[in-house]
Amino acid sequence: MSERRQMYINGEWCGAQSGGTAPVINPATEEVIAQVPYGGAPDAARALSSAANAFDAWRKMNAWDRARIMYRAADLIRERADDMAVVMSTEVGKPVPESRGEIMASANYFEWFADEAKRVYGQWVPPAKDGVRRWVLRRPVGVCAAIAAWNFPVLLPVRKIAAAVGAGCTIVSRPSINAPLSVMEMFGCLHDAGFPPGVVNHVLGPGAEIAGEFLSNPVCRKLSFTGSTDVGRSLIRGSAEQVKRVSMELGGSAPVLVFPDVDVAQVAEATTRAKFRNNGQVCIASTRFYVHESVYEEYVDRAVQVARSLRQGNPLEEGIELGPLCNQDAVEKMEGFVANAQGKGARILTGGKRPDGPQFERGYWYEPTVMVDIPAGIRLTCEEVFGPVMPIMPFSTTEEAVQLANNTVFGLAGYVFTRDLARAIEVSEALEFGIIGLNDMVPATAECPFGGMKQSGMGREGGSTGIDDYLDVKYVSVGMG
Repeated sequence: MSERRQMYINGEWCGAQSGGTAPVINPATEEVIAQVPYGGAPDAARALSSAANAFDAWRKMNAWDRARIMYRAADLIRERADDMAVVMSTEVGKPVPESRGEIMASANYFEWFADEAKRVYGQWVPPAKDGVRRWVLRRPVGVCAAIAAWNFPVLLPVRKIAAAVGAGCTIVSRPSINAPLSVMEMFGCLHDAGFPPGVVNHVLGPGAEIAGEFLSNPVCRKLSFTGSTDVGRSLIRGSAEQVKRVSMELGGSAPVLVFPDVDVAQVAEATTRAKFRNNGQVCIASTRFYVHESVYEEYVDRAVQVARSLRQGNPLEEGIELGPLCNQDAVEKMEGFVANAQGKGARILTGGKRPDGPQFERGYWYEPTVMVDIPAGIRLTCEEVFGPVMPIMPFSTTEEAVQLANNTVFGLAGYVFTRDLARAIEVSEALEFGIIGLNDMVPATAECPFGGMKQSGMGREGGSTGIDDYLDVKYVSVGMG
């Protein structure tokens, strides 16, 4: 086992205390590409203890000195992006250019929060009476824990780690066993950047067991989670006993509203390609497509053309635009969505099955799928799809489009395409989502807040507010007499 393909605790690479290991599977071939340590609660407890021992010195470090280490981490991630991208594509299945883009975006978060670390300002409050002074300070929460999903295996934990260490917190991260290798590569960058032992740590093991330790251990003061709404609910319940601070980036069911004043072919191309990015395995992926009835047929025709043109295959090959799904469960989930929709009258225009050819005999493959004649209330329009199935539905009025878009328990992201300024403002304000892409299918960025409304979570990552969840507010009243 490579030294750096291990857990990282207190500045050292290590195996699980139990000696346990788990395989990492290439989703394109079903081959085992690595064996990695797979521990449990004892490893998480050790990492939390390490983070607690490191916290006092780290929080007292000058913010400019913390920032210098973070800048170095960003530089190293960028320098190693090409090699890291191959590792990521092998374990996740996304094409190499997408993996490289994710890694470069991850570096931006370390750079952004290095700067935010220097802007954690307090306040002097004019007192209401003589003889006192009023101060408001912001201080790091303490030891934090992070649990992230596999689909963006570096970016998702980095959003949490960079904000935490920028605030002066220490942190323990638990990546998914589906994609731990690129996270380990990223931790190699953090190690080489010079983070003191215990400031950043990562452990691997069963999600429920590791999360249980994070929730029950009083050393951990905050938990940040990216994943499904069902798991998020469970973690929120578990946080109640210690009134532990939590932030959650949960499921989504993102609508796309296409109005008739756009270049239909251009918008159909952009939205369809965005839909199938990372095979639809994106938390803010467009899920429900509502197109004005006057341009509906044109949009559908172009979407089908684009879906059929996408090159699917080994994500390490040049020119491939669509890789495999993450595992067999994901394939069966897509089959279930499609079968349920067909049973209610929906039609498949393209896709809807495993692709043909000897190269697809092994691996977790599913064709990019476009469906129409979608009835109301089916699973495809009510649940988080997280895969390459694209339902397209017509609407007639702006009011109807907004009502259809908001008719969901989720509220992470929504998309609007129009050239009408008044409509753009009206619809953007009416949509109940934390992120609105207005003529933009790629709104996520380090400098802006990322997070949802309703059952899509609480808290924000990125932007000037992204550091707030890792800070406590302290008020000091000083008597001068």
